Amino acid sequence: MAPTLSRSLGASSVAALRPCAGRRAPPAASSVAPRGSGAARCARGVRWEAGRSKARLVRVRCDAAVAEKTAGEEAAEEKFEYQAEVSRLMDLIVHSLYSHKEVFLRELVSNASDALDKLRFLGVTDSSMLADGGELEIRIKPDPDAGTITITDTGVGMTKDELKDCLGTIAQSGTSKFLKALKENKDLGADNGLIGQFGVGFYSAFLVAEKVVVSTKSPKSDKQYVWEAVADSSSYVIKEETDPEKMLTRGTQITLFLRPDDKYEFADPSRIQGLVKNYSQFVSFPIYTWQEKSRTVEVEEDEEPKEGEEAAEGEKKKKKKTITEKYWDWELANETKPIWMRNPKEIEKTEYNEFYKKTFNEFLDPLAHTHFTTEGEVEFRSVLYIPGMAPLSNEEIMNPKTKNIRLYVKRVFISDDFDGELFPRYLSFVKGVVDSNDLPLNVSREILQESRIVRIMRKRLVRKTFDMIEELAEKDDKEDYKKFWESFGKFIKLGCIEDTGNHKRLAPLLRFHSSKNEGETISLDQYVENMPENQKAIYYIATDSLQSAKTAPFLEKLVQKDIEVLYLIEPIDEVAIQNLQTYKEKKFVDISKEDLELGDEDDENKETKQEYTLLCDWVKQQLGDKVAKVQISKRLSSSPCVLVSGKFGWSANMERLMKAQTLGDTSSLEFMRGRRIFEINPDHPIVKDLNAACKNEPDSTEAKRAVELLYETALISSGYTPESPAELGGKIYEMMAIALGGRWGRSDTEETEATVTEASAAADSSEGTVTEVIEPSEVRPESDPWKD
Repeated sequence: MAPTLSRSLGASSVAALRPCAGRRAPPAASSVAPRGSGAARCARGVRWEAGRSKARLVRVRCDAAVAEKTAGEEAAEEKFEYQAEVSRLMDLIVHSLYSHKEVFLRELVSNASDALDKLRFLGVTDSSMLADGGELEIRIKPDPDAGTITITDTGVGMTKDELKDCLGTIAQSGTSKFLKALKENKDLGADNGLIGQFGVGFYSAFLVAEKVVVSTKSPKSDKQYVWEAVADSSSYVIKEETDPEKMLTRGTQITLFLRPDDKYEFADPSRIQGLVKNYSQFVSFPIYTWQEKSRTVEVEEDEEPKEGEEAAEGEKKKKKKTITEKYWDWELANETKPIWMRNPKEIEKTEYNEFYKKTFNEFLDPLAHTHFTTEGEVEFRSVLYIPGMAPLSNEEIMNPKTKNIRLYVKRVFISDDFDGELFPRYLSFVKGVVDSNDLPLNVSREILQESRIVRIMRKRLVRKTFDMIEELAEKDDKEDYKKFWESFGKFIKLGCIEDTGNHKRLAPLLRFHSSKNEGETISLDQYVENMPENQKAIYYIATDSLQSAKTAPFLEKLVQKDIEVLYLIEPIDEVAIQNLQTYKEKKFVDISKEDLELGDEDDENKETKQEYTLLCDWVKQQLGDKVAKVQISKRLSSSPCVLVSGKFGWSANMERLMKAQTLGDTSSLEFMRGRRIFEINPDHPIVKDLNAACKNEPDSTEAKRAVELLYETALISSGYTPESPAELGGKIYEMMAIALGGRWGRSDTEETEATVTEASAAADSSEGTVTEVIEPSEVRPESDPWKD
């Protein structure tokens, strides 16, 4: 549209004015004023006036007016409606709206359910609507030979005008119009069980069909009409049904002529049965599918005469035989009822268990369940279950796309493919159904639209799940929670890492072995209750097994002081505890790290530190950069030494786990590896001997080798991996040879002969001489302490 001129124009608006009709536009060089006379007029009333001032500057004034119209007359305007290319729009609906072809059956069954709901509602005020129409039901009959699917309902049907209005107008929902009419009539109220809302579900039939025929009979009309359309066409045909064999009492019959590519899949009766069970199992009307069945029948047949016997004429013996006979019949596909629609007080536990097994194809009863209804911004009903066992497949563990939550809208299945929208990853093991009447979905009914509503639903579902788990933990019978923890304990620990907002609800659910409860696991609440009054922290140690945790040297002093220590024996445990940091104002302390405070610092310990300061410096000098420092230990009572981690950085257990990572980064490994502190036990004989060696003979080779061996042994006992296991093994063998030399009675002569033999064997090896093998002596003195 041409822009409308305003009464006064600015300088920038002048250049935008169109030239006068029928006249040549002024050249760009003289656009401010034409040459010649001082004025020029435009036929539309745009007048240009030009003149030169003394400074030879051009002055322009543009007065705009409409010459043909009076001052008060408005410009004429026309209103247009948007147009659509029907064939292109249908192509978009069929090929771009839906992700899966199979949803066509869900949409058509939902339409049939709405037709039955409308009839039932109208029948309340007009009983004649329900006359002579049979039961309210839906029947689906696939025909593999003909390549068709026929869907028949005994619902409200359509007249000719309704056919044109509902099927001939794309994106016009008959259900929405019906609901609008009900809301306008306040006396009747509104039925909220109707499913349709977008007006495009019917056209999903063209996902699999090349032609669709709709035959419909309304109780309001005596005539039956047929609507027929072909895929990729912009027109349809409506005609009156004249064939007496195809007459319907009431309702609608939709026949899909399947495409050649889809004929073998969707004309299969078992495939149709599976789709109904998946998408429309909880529709409130019975859905029957045409299925092949088998039965056992008895038949009579002539008995063959035995050899040597002649059967008398007319007197043939009959014998009965059992055979399996195949036949076709209708089968109810949606016999499972939506248990979430009922009052929880009226439902037995066995009914919940049966619903769980049928819906999720499980064979074990669930450990727990919860049934609730929420109201407010989002209204929905839900039934949630904790499975009886963990997934058998490792792929399903910690997988947010487990398809364990089934979302329904008005009892019609929408989706079970959620990437953590409704449940966080650590609760992905929970199974259940969620049904709402007012969820905001996209047109294809596959995606939730509003993130705010989804967040509200997620928050309430998570809260109810925690309530269910806490109720299971508080039961007197601890076996159920023991099964839960064995199956899903890792999930709860993962929640401590990923969901900081729910730490207060996750921490009481944790269970660990401890130094006082090695057989059974305990909760953090039990640990805190058992703590002495002067204990300020919760102590733990992280190892790779329960046995290594029990025998770790870090425990010695704590066990002696009757302080309980938690055993973290799973790879995820240490990270989970570090993310919690505190529990009931008690800090978590790793006993394998430096600066362990046990509250026993006294003058005697200070004197011991001073006494062994020289030894610590000497040992540090021997070990060099292998350790950050050497100090007297507060945690040892029987072991000579231990290697502890620095306060910041990885522990020995964490370092082992990070080294095992497939995609581990060696540079970050060196950066995050904590410094190592070598702690010695001043009460141990080895340390006392080394203290004497340090003072009396600090350059002794044997003493230095003993320090090296002591350090590498501490590496292993503290959970680290030695840098050279073979070198460590050689040192141990050498020390064993020194310790065991001559213990079993081998004489000095035998030792000399063995040495001479070894030397001669080495000298004669080049000449190919055979080495004589000297057997070990079996002589044992009577005083031998190793004697059996």
